[in-house]
Amino acid sequence: MIRIPALRFGKPYTSLDKATLVHHVTGEPVAEVSQVTGSQIARDIGTCERAHKELAAIPIRDILAMYKKAADYFLNATLPCGDAELSFADYVRNLSATTGSPMVFCDRNARKVHYVLNNIEEVVGGLTRGLDVEALDKGYSTKAGRMQAFYPTTDVFGAVLPSNSPGVHSLWVPTLAFKIPLLLKPGREEPWTPYRVLQAFIKAGIPAHFMAFLPADHAGAGDILRLCGRSMAFGDDRTMAPYKNDHRVEIHGTGYSKLIFGEDEADNYEKYTDLFVEAVAANGGRACVNASAIWTPKNGDKIAEALAKKLAGMKPRAWDDPACEISAFAKPEVAEAINNMIDEALKTPGAVDVTEKLRGSPRLVKDGRIAYLLPTVIRCETPEHPLANKEFLFPYASVIECPQADVLKRIGYTLAATVISNDASFIGAALACPTIERLNIGPLPTNRLTWDQPHEGNLFTHLYKQRALQIADGHTPRV
Repeated sequence: MIRIPALRFGKPYTSLDKATLVHHVTGEPVAEVSQVTGSQIARDIGTCERAHKELAAIPIRDILAMYKKAADYFLNATLPCGDAELSFADYVRNLSATTGSPMVFCDRNARKVHYVLNNIEEVVGGLTRGLDVEALDKGYSTKAGRMQAFYPTTDVFGAVLPSNSPGVHSLWVPTLAFKIPLLLKPGREEPWTPYRVLQAFIKAGIPAHFMAFLPADHAGAGDILRLCGRSMAFGDDRTMAPYKNDHRVEIHGTGYSKLIFGEDEADNYEKYTDLFVEAVAANGGRACVNASAIWTPKNGDKIAEALAKKLAGMKPRAWDDPACEISAFAKPEVAEAINNMIDEALKTPGAVDVTEKLRGSPRLVKDGRIAYLLPTVIRCETPEHPLANKEFLFPYASVIECPQADVLKRIGYTLAATVISNDASFIGAALACPTIERLNIGPLPTNRLTWDQPHEGNLFTHLYKQRALQIADGHTPRV
């Protein structure tokens, strides 16, 4: 069993209170993770002003060079993990063991983190919308005679992280490139990725006292969000509700992402069935950018059946099978609760589970300590049905018919939307739609992202604010 300490801005800390992580299939202990208290979190955050000043003094080009080294170490080096050392393959295996996400998913999503590390200048350029990176040294930039100046909003950035996919870690990875110290509270079952990224940074030369890895309970997570000047958090609508109006917290919650057909393309739905499958089921359907609904002005029954036929063949496989297509629930009670919620909602007239009819078997599959939810397509007669606008932690999609003239008024909040249409008027309306965060036009799955454009919030504008700045002629500020 691996013993993983907390990292308190450069100081490893082993606590009496530890969380034991077990293999989702066998129940055997895999790791023991030290926990920190709220008072320790508060003390550590109090040291960040000095660390911030030290980090700000390092030239940005030096930091970017260290990121490139860290990318190589993350993917190719054997790195410390508590009292063990792990290769990338070891890391992926442990990650899969404790989260229930298949190894093939873990490997694929961990490589997204490597991509951001390795292409950090491109990512920073996208987040700053082309600002010269040297502006992060000076605090301002003059481009085409126009002054742009910024100042930091915090001495430390806190991230309260989930356990569902390593791909989400790419969102906080640029923090040190923006010269802000970093505090991470890992998801209970997923300490592996944040710990490995920090170890790659340290090996690349970034001082350890700019970074913290602080496993904690729910109260500790609340302390981080309360005490950090800026933070991000992941969770469902209920968990994130207390922070909805807190500008300091960037919320990554339920996505309600959608595929939306225009009137001109709805008859051509058969061309897009592979796109449906990727949007709904990629990464086990657990990402906020996975589509959870298809809206169409016509052919709803046919679209639901076409997607269901594609998804109905997906079945549970061993966690280390490279052909795995769906994730296990390490806590079977979660799968049972979701299954019961769907079955209860199906008692409301106006919806049918198309996949279950085709498959001829139940949605919930139990296997020893674990459970699976098989992909599910629900055909809803109206947008008002309780299952029309739901999102779950498995491949799930509702199919709803709605006139093109009404659809953008009815869809509600949508993290990622793909509009399949060549109608310039409809595309223009989608571009102006205030409830869509990220918009794909044409046959692009909702989960197909570009790293130079954030799909939910912008880390740079979260960590910095723009200010007006004038410099007298002949005066050059020292930086």
